[in-house]
Amino acid sequence: MFKSKKKYVALAASVAVLALTATSFTPAQAAPKNLARAVVQPDWLEKNLDDPKVVVVEVSTEPGIYERGHIRNAVKITWHTDLVDTVNRDVVSAANFQKFAQAAGISQDSTVVLYGDKNNWFAAWGAWIFNLYGAKDVRILDGGRIKWEKDGRALTTAVTTKTKGNFTSTRLDKTMRATLLQDIIPVAKKRVKVDLIDIRSADEYSGKIFAPAGFQELAVRAGHIPGAINVPWGLNVNADGTFKPVADLKKLYADKGIDGKQPIITYCRIGERSSLTWFVLSEILGYDVKNYDGSWTEYGNTVGVPISNPSGTIWGNS
Repeated sequence: MFKSKKKYVALAASVAVLALTATSFTPAQAAPKNLARAVVQPDWLEKNLDDPKVVVVEVSTEPGIYERGHIRNAVKITWHTDLVDTVNRDVVSAANFQKFAQAAGISQDSTVVLYGDKNNWFAAWGAWIFNLYGAKDVRILDGGRIKWEKDGRALTTAVTTKTKGNFTSTRLDKTMRATLLQDIIPVAKKRVKVDLIDIRSADEYSGKIFAPAGFQELAVRAGHIPGAINVPWGLNVNADGTFKPVADLKKLYADKGIDGKQPIITYCRIGERSSLTWFVLSEILGYDVKNYDGSWTEYGNTVGVPISNPSGTIWGNS
């Protein structure tokens, strides 16, 4: 009887430890969905360009840049036709994304490596779309196209014909995408607690300017969503476009009070720059993050929602 009691006490203690471990597991401690595979180095990619399971995808913004030279075997994505619905303002449909992915040679077990110009700006948008539709292994090339070129690595103008893949789109994963009515307005009106990150420049955030130089003004009001914290997207990368070390990234956001212990939403002007911040927080740091692709273009044009405009340029006048 005594031995049985000891066994019972030991078992109860083990259960208690397991319960404590389970309840203390927070989003901040969670591993990124793709673990250390979220970012690949140029050396790794160069060695794996001929692996049929590795599909390299370029998503750049400069017209004709892919045609002038690209990484060998890379396929091209034109973000404003391949990744969006060209009729509705929405992301590409599941059916059209599946059609594109299969034509690009992507299968269920493919490792998709995206890269692009401008610090992987739109490559991160592409990574977000791939994740929305259930791609299991999505990575970004560290430093993107600029670093690849600066390192003197080879580019080619040859376009590779791909064998059709068997990738099947899942239903759009709503845990990665924020919407105005369901997610943003409750935060702006302080009904729910979420870390809202405005990744635009300080002047866009304050309302001093409506859009960066050279970009079309798409909102009738300037400023930011009430409660949003400003962490410009460019702070995530080094001068050469590579991602900053994990410790530095954690500190960057922790200094702003963001540690992953509560949900996070990122936004910018149309949702593309904020995709890079989404990638850093979700795929590298493992936090619970949604990207609001409606962003300021939608919010700044919506009637009946509050805005914050420290610069006093609500209607374009100071």
